[in-house]
Parts: sequence; structure tokens; C-alpha cells
Amino acid sequence: MTSEPLLPLLDTFGRQHTNLRISVTDRCNIRCFYCMPAENVPFMERKELLTYEEIERFVRIMIPLGVEKIRLTGGEPLVRRDLDRLVARIVALPGIRDVGLTTNGLLLGEQAEGLYRAGLRRLNVSLDALDPIKFREVTRRDGYEQVLAGLKAAERAGFREIKINAVSIRGMTEDEIVPFGHFARRTGHEVRFIEYMPLDAESAWEREKVLFASEIVERLSRELMPLVPLRGADPHAPATEYVFEDGVGRIGFIPSVSQPFCGSCNRFRITADGKVRNCLFSLEETDIRGLLRGTAADAEIVEAVRGSIARKWAGHHINAADFIQPKRPMYSIGG
Repeated sequence: MTSEPLLPLLDTFGRQHTNLRISVTDRCNIRCFYCMPAENVPFMERKELLTYEEIERFVRIMIPLGVEKIRLTGGEPLVRRDLDRLVARIVALPGIRDVGLTTNGLLLGEQAEGLYRAGLRRLNVSLDALDPIKFREVTRRDGYEQVLAGLKAAERAGFREIKINAVSIRGMTEDEIVPFGHFARRTGHEVRFIEYMPLDAESAWEREKVLFASEIVERLSRELMPLVPLRGADPHAPATEYVFEDGVGRIGFIPSVSQPFCGSCNRFRITADGKVRNCLFSLEETDIRGLLRGTAADAEIVEAVRGSIARKWAGHHINAADFIQPKRPMYSIGG
């Protein structure tokens, strides 16, 4: 396929899709209740997963369509062997200007250096609580100290862009808000509070448990220091970013429930088993693995992706009466 630019990936609402999220596995070494069952998780067989070669080919095909930003996710991506090899291959592709990774941090201590050497520069580490007891309540596993050690290892390896993803749940993590504010000021890591979304495996989500971004802004401003919005933020970024008024400590919010940002969405996803999803909450998927493993030319794969993007909704329906939770839970979709 020619590397010449093609028509961009536009949906019917004029949104251009330049940001691709790639899940490399559905396996995970913790069991967060808002994502996975506690036990007996039905994981994909290895043969179902896209190989690194297939992932690289897919990314190459997407670059002429305008894709320039990649995020690797899971499950927990660091449980996939030799992930640094995939990072190096994607970073080296002409046209890719940004590669990030979302991880729970448990294996970061042993892999941070290799990932940095491979060319990775941006990390998002999921950490919902700074209290070890609360951490175990959310994750249903031990590992709090490993995550902190992983963050230190990432700093030593050279990572400077580290963001902390904290899911906010009413009745569970309110007491973590102010400690996370201090953490952001002390470490220099941006803390991003993510509103609790209906993507759990056990369909136990309740709107009443969503701790809204506006409440967190108010509490941090009242108990710590006023937050002021950051200027010049990426209009396509899912997070609304703030800084404490003295300039020390950045806080982000992903208010998917209370303030949906669908109108500026530029993201689409491919699952670990090779299904393209045009929205996190999509109820349909487009099979790409079959095309990659068959005799399909690159142009056929392009048209399949274009078709998926063309069918993208104006926005998710979380706040509507007709909302239907996707059959795939978060760990199987990719964060």
C-alpha cells in the first residue's frame, strides 16, 4: 500500500480519528471490581490474540489515514511477553508521533527501563487509592507497594510524563481525593480522576455511585487550594486539566458521565482479538483479525475501518433511558 496520505478517517459528524488504542491482551494480574469478575475470568486463548506483526501491519495501514497517536492497553499490557519489542516497532514507524501505555504498574518495576529504551515516553498508571487497605478493596488483590516501586523505577528509567488514573467511586474513594491532591503536588505526576463508568463484568454499575468531577474540584479547592483550568489544552483530549493556583500540582478529570466529551472524540480501538470498536460503549464490532490473517489487501482493511468509523454514534447513551451496557467488559475492550 502506498504511504501517500489518503482521505482521513471521518465519521458522519465530521470528527477525524487520529488516535488509536490497541489492546494487546485481556489478561490482568489484579481484579478491580469495576472492570473484572473476582475469580474464574474467561480469558482469550493465545491464538485469538493479534500477533505483534499483525498489530504492526494494522498500524502501518492506518498511518496514511491520519493516525498518529497510539496507546497500548489491556487487560494489563505488561503481562504480554516482550512488550518492549512491540513498542520499539511502533515508535519506529514514520508518521507516529506519540506512543503511550496504560498499566496498573505491578510489573513496571522490572520493565520500565526496557520500555524506555524501546522509545516509550508516556505512561498512565492506574492507581485508585493511596491507602493500601482501600487499594485491596478496589483491586481485590495485593500489590500496592509494587505499584509505588514501579513508579519509582519509571522515574529512574527517565520517564517524565507519568499520569495517575484514579477511578472515582462514591461511597468508596472520597477519602482519597485530598491525599491524591497532595500526591500530585509532591511527585509532579498529574492525577486524573475518572468518573466510574458502566463497563464492569458483573453489571453492578449504579449511577448513584458516580463521584462527579465537579464535586472533586470543589473539595480539592476547598480543602487544599483553589484549582484553576489549564490553558491551551488539547481540544481532543478526554481530560479536563487544572493546576493548583500556586502552579504546583496538576489534576485532570475524565467526566465521561457528567460531562461527556463525545463531540470532540478522535479515538477508536482495536481489541486484543482484532475487533475494531468505534466507541468505548459501542454495541457492534468490525472483525479485522480475519482480514489480517486471510488474503485481504490493505485497501480492504482500510474500507472495513472506514465503515466502522462511519457508523459511529454522535455520543454514548449513558445518560439516556435507552442505554445498553456493552457485552464486553472493560478488560476485554481495552482501557
